[in-house]
Amino acid sequence: MIIIDDIAYVRSGTADLEAAVRFAVDVVGLEEVAREDGTAYLRADHRHHCLAFVEGEPGVLASGFTVRDAAALAAAELELERAGCHVERGDAAGARHRRVSDYLAFDDPFGNRVELACGQGTLARPVRFGRPAGITEFGHLCLDAPDVHEACAFWSTLFNIKISDWIGDRAALMRFDPVHHKLAVFQGERPGLCHLNFQVAALDDVMRSWHVLQNLGVEIEMGPGRHPQSTAVFLYFKGPEGLTYEYSWGVRRIEDDATWRPRTFDPEEPDSIDMWAGPTRKPGTQLQVGNRSAAAR
Repeated sequence: MIIIDDIAYVRSGTADLEAAVRFAVDVVGLEEVAREDGTAYLRADHRHHCLAFVEGEPGVLASGFTVRDAAALAAAELELERAGCHVERGDAAGARHRRVSDYLAFDDPFGNRVELACGQGTLARPVRFGRPAGITEFGHLCLDAPDVHEACAFWSTLFNIKISDWIGDRAALMRFDPVHHKLAVFQGERPGLCHLNFQVAALDDVMRSWHVLQNLGVEIEMGPGRHPQSTAVFLYFKGPEGLTYEYSWGVRRIEDDATWRPRTFDPEEPDSIDMWAGPTRKPGTQLQVGNRSAAAR
């Protein structure tokens, strides 16, 4: 079994680097920590970066997770190959570009490019947020797949991932630590990144950002509302080139795996997505850029 320690980063291609960074800093509130060779790095917490914009074709390039160390990465490579996944081992230049010690890349069965890394860089200094949105950490990421049950089977068979809750056939909410979900898979016909999430410190931060985003003319995709599965108050909004961001506060923690039983929520019920029964729709997906050499990107 491959043991994931945490989510690491999202790499997203952009045809307009300046616009992508400006939105991430001035609107979302992230810190731009570095820019080099056509790549901008954005920070939300202790990680060197959680989001990297790479000049080129718009679309998600990869979603990254960390494993404990080099030995765990080597073991993961063997496990993936035994499972029939084509694995590309990263080189030193690619690792430097990602601010990790080493990494590998593979495609999940649905075409999502996934990277596993060890030795992700940490910054000790406080985050210099672009605006006071209350962000505390990079919270989770969400991928698309045509069959969420098959996706859950893939992740829970090969990795230390457990299902927390189902939203019918439309979403699988999964965990590898006590947080209700750090990986979710939504139903979508094409691979891509459904959204990336940032936790905030208080309910007031979600509500304040709602008004800030409205005043800036940002498209609100869903919320404010409250998910009955995770109990988190949420706000989804659209950034440039189809990248969806989410703020949330109050996420459930599952401290006792032995007693937790996954629940199934009927997506046709009016409060299955938002327990406040507000209008809901699936966040728009940033589609996966076509398969290519991981080391080259």
